[in-house]
Amino acid sequence: MAITIHIYYQGQKGSARQFAQEMRASGLVDQIRAEEGNLRYEYFLPLEDPETILLIDSWRDQAALDAHHAGPVMAEIVRLREKYDL
Repeated sequence: MAITIHIYYQGQKGSARQFAQEMRASGLVDQIRAEEGNLRYEYFLPLEDPETILLIDSWRDQAALDAHHAGPVMAEIVRLREKYDL
């Protein structure tokens, strides 16, 4: 059974959007999409809230999600969250 997670990143002065842009530009999004068991990893912009980014993150199963959370990409995601104060 697939696991889908919706994460709302909220920032100030465009920081959430900058975070998503850096995730893409740095290649992290492509790395995550290439991970075993990743089904979807996409960012969306809510029309009514320019300071929020929605991430839809979907995995084949809990084992795939756990491997993602334990992998080296996760440390970089955490670093960027802190950089953009999300």
